[in-house]
Amino acid sequence: MKLSEIRDILDADVLVGEEFLDREVFSAFGSDLMSDVLAFINEKSILLTGLTNPQVIRTAEIADLFAIVFVRGKMPSKDLLDLALEKNITIMTTEYTLYTTSGRLYERGLKGVKIEGVVR
Repeated sequence: MKLSEIRDILDADVLVGEEFLDREVFSAFGSDLMSDVLAFINEKSILLTGLTNPQVIRTAEIADLFAIVFVRGKMPSKDLLDLALEKNITIMTTEYTLYTTSGRLYERGLKGVKIEGVVR
């Protein structure tokens, strides 16, 4: 799924990185815990979060993520957007909750991140 499709499915506003909307995404991961993002996410994933501090961009950089969707209408600071621009990370925001955002993307075929080795 392309970032442009994600934008449309989520009725999202692109705040930074509109020139990268043709990038392909294979999975999504929703979390406000950046330690979970580092532990479980893989490349070609998109991060869905309500956390809007610069640590999100730093985490995305470490995890080789190229797109973040802020949920619940969260608006990041100018500093965060500047950092995302510098790192070529697309930033979107949607009014949907994390649950609804995840559901809308899953319903359209975007799978969640596969977590290996989790004891059930």
